[in-house]
Amino acid sequence: MKQANILVVEDDPGIQDMLKYSLSAEGYTLHQAFSVKEGWEVIENKAIDLVLLDWMLPDNSGIDLLHRIRKYHSALPVIMVTAKSEEDDRILGLDVGADDYVTKPFSVRELSARIQAILRRSMPDEQPLQIGDLYLDPVSHRVKVNEAALELSPTEFRLLHYFMSHTDRVFTRTQLLDQVWGSQVYVEERTVDVHIRRLRKQLVPYGLDSLLQTVHGSGYRFSRLA
Repeated sequence: MKQANILVVEDDPGIQDMLKYSLSAEGYTLHQAFSVKEGWEVIENKAIDLVLLDWMLPDNSGIDLLHRIRKYHSALPVIMVTAKSEEDDRILGLDVGADDYVTKPFSVRELSARIQAILRRSMPDEQPLQIGDLYLDPVSHRVKVNEAALELSPTEFRLLHYFMSHTDRVFTRTQLLDQVWGSQVYVEERTVDVHIRRLRKQLVPYGLDSLLQTVHGSGYRFSRLA
């Protein structure tokens, strides 16, 4: 896998220096921004592969920047790295479109593992998949219903890709976490529910949300027969 360009949007110089030193040593190219304005300028002008985003920034909220990223750069992976550790904050960050959520203080080794897992899954090389009018191309990272494009976050894309590759099978939350997020990355099971809900919402306008089924007491299934 190619070494990625990572943007760190963080107003704490100490954390910026620590991440630049640690992640650069792993071969990543680090770009720094200390505000929402600076972060957006980098995203617009550089080929960024992943964003590490703080919530509390001096000029605006990181959540506002995340909204903008999802609107204009929907396939760009984003990991929230923030001191806001309440469950409601985690759910909000994931609901807006974060692919992962890491609370401060954090382990650089754990953060690096999460970065690797997300980047590994954002560069698939398999054949296109189609179920009825729903079409997914892993190489171009495009999802369409007939000719209408769906704007999915990287995690939503990986989740849909996995489901479409394994139709009519029931998966527990733990199995989905292992397969979509990675077995070496700790993410709460509630995270799966958040992304399932967001993915269903994307499918609703096309009448395809019934393909993604909840199997009570077991988990989730993507059915060709709905």
